[in-house]
Amino acid sequence: MDRIFTYSVSDAENGMIVLGFLRRKGFSRHILTAMKADHEALSVNGQKAGGRTVLTAGDCLRVRLQETVSSENILPTPMEISILYEDEDILVVNKPADMPVHPSIGNYTNTLANGITAYLESKGEHCPFRCINRLDRDTSGALILAKNALSAAVLSVQMRNREIRRTYLAVVEGITHKRGTISAPISRVADSVIERHVDFINGETAITHYQRLETKNGNSLLEIHLETGRTHQIRVHMGYIGHPLPADYLYHPVYDQFCRQPLHSFQLEFRHPITGRQLCLTAPVPEDMCNFF
Repeated sequence: MDRIFTYSVSDAENGMIVLGFLRRKGFSRHILTAMKADHEALSVNGQKAGGRTVLTAGDCLRVRLQETVSSENILPTPMEISILYEDEDILVVNKPADMPVHPSIGNYTNTLANGITAYLESKGEHCPFRCINRLDRDTSGALILAKNALSAAVLSVQMRNREIRRTYLAVVEGITHKRGTISAPISRVADSVIERHVDFINGETAITHYQRLETKNGNSLLEIHLETGRTHQIRVHMGYIGHPLPADYLYHPVYDQFCRQPLHSFQLEFRHPITGRQLCLTAPVPEDMCNFF
């Protein structure tokens, strides 16, 4: 699927070469290298251009970005998709609980990737599944997908620079402090592929901020913000301070109140990767968490 970008060169950009201009717009080295195979990728004022073409204020630069990433061989599976936002560059969806994001052994057709592939193909759009913020199988809520390589590159930089503000809601056991910050490094447990734990010697920096919103029957409803995005960060950190999430099959498999870990990606705030417009998208709180409080 081709994506056409049209840029008007400003006075401040006068004299820049095309490559430098595109790097400022977020085109990664990988994207620029892939574009070399397309001899019609660049034009200035309707005339074919190259990476070393010098731009003048007022020029119209047209960029054709072709899809060069091979398909992940994800089988399209029609399913209901809850869409929070969509345009030609990004798709933000509300992932339900008990749904893996990517196919894996035993999960070939029941994942979000399968459903998104079917949804996009039904509209005549074909692109790889590019997930920006990952959610565990049992975690519900807002998830960003990039529909082209440029959007993916820009959003990945935003994620790396901690510019995407992620707000989670979680039910944890016990009554927490009114608010707090957990700064405890996390690493993978030896001899385990998925399990993580707090590890002050070998772990990577992990910082979680929380605020208690409500309590009921000895449980707390928390609003959580992540500074870092380590695997299982919320689950590991809350267990570390003595307030684990119930029904967490890996870290606290107690199912007397919930059937799955009550963790929800409630809100995402970020700049649109192409327009730069600030977006704030909220995913409705799932029924099991609503009913509990």
